[in-house]
Amino acid sequence: MADTIAEIASRISELRKLTEITAEEMAKRLEISSDTYSSYEDGSRDIPASVLFEIANKLDVNMSLLLTGEEPRMNIFTVTRNGEGAKVERREEYKYQNLAGNFIHKKAEPLIVVIEPHKEAPSVNSHPGQEFEYVLEGTIRLYIHKNEIILEEGDSVFFDSSYEHALEALNGRPAKILAVVM
Repeated sequence: MADTIAEIASRISELRKLTEITAEEMAKRLEISSDTYSSYEDGSRDIPASVLFEIANKLDVNMSLLLTGEEPRMNIFTVTRNGEGAKVERREEYKYQNLAGNFIHKKAEPLIVVIEPHKEAPSVNSHPGQEFEYVLEGTIRLYIHKNEIILEEGDSVFFDSSYEHALEALNGRPAKILAVVM
């Protein structure tokens, strides 16, 4: 997992330098502190998927390039077969599967996210944009802007992701959601 974070961080740093954007400019564009951005780029802090999506947009590349090092090629449609989406395990409590990794110039990033039960409170994040989440399996608690919302299988939520938010699997079991980051 640490190797994956380091590889992603290295690709981000390299692409940022190639586009001649300073780390400070990137932090400002992402609306985060320079220290937070630097910790993402040096690999000492995990990067939330939503922030990766924003970084990819700012660098004018597809998020798949950041995650895998491979440039997507499809521009009319792409099919992701069951279980075949690019998997990313960057954080202990979340496992991501990219459902449209091979489609170029996406306006949103669809992901299957497995949320593992955890004893500690989940870490919150915020980022520009919006998110849609649909619970496929299990029960989750969504923390968002001083609210706690319980979502069961079949429930969904759409929210402004600039507010701090986090997900927690309940009942001691993993939960699976479809997340669309825009």
